[in-house]
Amino acid sequence: MSTGVGPSLREPVVGRVLDGRYRVLEHIADGGMASVYLALDERLDREVAVKVMRRDLVADETFVSRFRREARSAARLSHPNVVAVHDQGEDHGDMFLVMEYVPGRTLRELVQAEGPLTPRAAIDLLDPVLQALDAAHSAGLIHRDVKPENVIVRSDGTVKVADFGLARAVTAATTTNTSGTMMGTVAYLSPEQVERGIADARSDVYAAGLMLFEVLTGRKAFDGDSPIHIAYQHVHGSVPVPSDLVPSVPSALDALVALGTARDPDQRPATAGDYLVELRRARRELGTNELDLRPAPVEREQAVATRTTVMPRPASGATSVIPVVPDDPQTSPDAAYDDSREGSHDAPYDPPYDPPYDGPDTPYDGADTPRRRWPAVLGALLVAALLVAGGAGWWFGSGPGAKVAVPKVSGLTQPAAEQSLRTAGLRSSVTPTYSETIASGTVVSTDPTGGREVAKGSAVALVVSRGPERYTAPPLVGTPAADVAAALERAHLKPSSANQVFSETVAAGIVVSQDPEAGTTLKPGDPVTVVVSKGREPLPVPDFTGKPLAQAKDGLAAAGLTTAEGPPVNSDTVPQGAVVSQSPKDGTLYRGDKVTLVASKGPVLVEVPKVVGKQRGVAAAALRAAGFQVSFNEVLGGFFGTVRGSDPAAGTMVPKGTTITLTIV
Repeated sequence: MSTGVGPSLREPVVGRVLDGRYRVLEHIADGGMASVYLALDERLDREVAVKVMRRDLVADETFVSRFRREARSAARLSHPNVVAVHDQGEDHGDMFLVMEYVPGRTLRELVQAEGPLTPRAAIDLLDPVLQALDAAHSAGLIHRDVKPENVIVRSDGTVKVADFGLARAVTAATTTNTSGTMMGTVAYLSPEQVERGIADARSDVYAAGLMLFEVLTGRKAFDGDSPIHIAYQHVHGSVPVPSDLVPSVPSALDALVALGTARDPDQRPATAGDYLVELRRARRELGTNELDLRPAPVEREQAVATRTTVMPRPASGATSVIPVVPDDPQTSPDAAYDDSREGSHDAPYDPPYDPPYDGPDTPYDGADTPRRRWPAVLGALLVAALLVAGGAGWWFGSGPGAKVAVPKVSGLTQPAAEQSLRTAGLRSSVTPTYSETIASGTVVSTDPTGGREVAKGSAVALVVSRGPERYTAPPLVGTPAADVAAALERAHLKPSSANQVFSETVAAGIVVSQDPEAGTTLKPGDPVTVVVSKGREPLPVPDFTGKPLAQAKDGLAAAGLTTAEGPPVNSDTVPQGAVVSQSPKDGTLYRGDKVTLVASKGPVLVEVPKVVGKQRGVAAAALRAAGFQVSFNEVLGGFFGTVRGSDPAAGTMVPKGTTITLTIV
């Protein structure tokens, strides 16, 4: 059982039911700010992880407000590679956070158990980590404590990142600067966090690069006896090249580690999403043999042995030892921070003076006469001169004062260039760059340039080609047009002018198509054109009133509309079979919408009554009462006024209002 935070929380918390819902079952782990427990959510009958804040921090309102605020921020993240945050609350003075319970091993435990991993396994682990960090960065959150302990690998291989956006209490694993407390574990702090106490998305990228180094080599990039020793290395040292420790690591992954862990944050990818693009690019460049090559680590000494120079001692022929400082004393934080070392290790060995023996005939009387003193002084001067000469010879011959010419390594592969510099007694750092003409892994230039003389042990910056700079067109179809510019900016591409089209299936404002297609490899700044939906097309409704029904149906179909028929009606004005009315008659509809047509049955038909034999006035009245018009054809002046015939004849069905002609005699 660990000491410190654990016991103070474990005894009163295990067995309790927090907030009337979460029954704490057992202790899992302790951290600088809180302890984590396995609990049962009795309302949903599921296992959860509960993080309970240290009680001494609960009294600090700054930590409490930060805990609440950042817990809410973390809860906004929804991603398959992020440990989900379910709830946050307080119970009898204990602040707690409820998270998804993820059984499995941390990345730290996996690396300790399996040692250096194959490039394929390392990439497969880092890819989902970067996906999770990219989701956080897109949501405006910075993790600030990316480390193997916060990466959990389930038994089915699923990778989860924990502790998004959570505040960290200061422990032995954190450090401070002049502006206040710096959050995060010191082994994974970026230089800007160490120097200025600031962090942004590039700080998470730096820690991710260190984790990639660790899974490739099986060890931390920076280690030491104290946090300040490690922090010093972040600011003043360079991350080692993984292939120096594990020769089987491909140069593409060496370059990827160097890119993510550049000391200058401006030289790193801006976000985890950008680093993910580079990780996947490196994967595509590697063959199956390189990806699956089992690592064969090189054992290296962890401590630097003290070198010595042996010089003859003038008087006796014995030897004296002159300690030699390391090649680069600036890389030792102990030398920089431990004032007690001053004056205790740098002075060369000065052998004690042995008085010359004059022989038995010259007894020593104890008097310090000039005759006795000058041989001693002369011997001491001779020894000092030899020491100075030897020290100067070492300093300018093989020590830090020696000058060597920088080898001309431009055009060599990175490993060959680094070996050439080591042979010349120089160190190297790598800065990756893109090149359209120089193959990936080849040195483009050096600083200082080849041929210049520099102090032995100096660092030479190698600018190494990563090959042509290419980016993959992101999938934009189905995304809102408002998000296109940001997505292309993250992919280092630019949007072209967007076209708009009507679409019956895609909502207005959503991308219908893109050119080039998603997955196409492009140069930085290449344009990508998208076509954006204007929504459904409004169609004008043509008016077919009075037109034949068949003509109306064909016309509406051609306009993209469908038709329905209402019950036909009689009409005195619209011919039979023509459209009496339509609904709607005008305006606009969408494609496939329905227009209802009503056809004419023609006018109402009435039977002509029998009026032959009746007198003129009676017959005319009967016809008008039936709805007809009446005209007369008088024979011989119609003297008798009797109807002798009608046209149309009686019993004929004719439209109402038809004129009936009566023959009168």
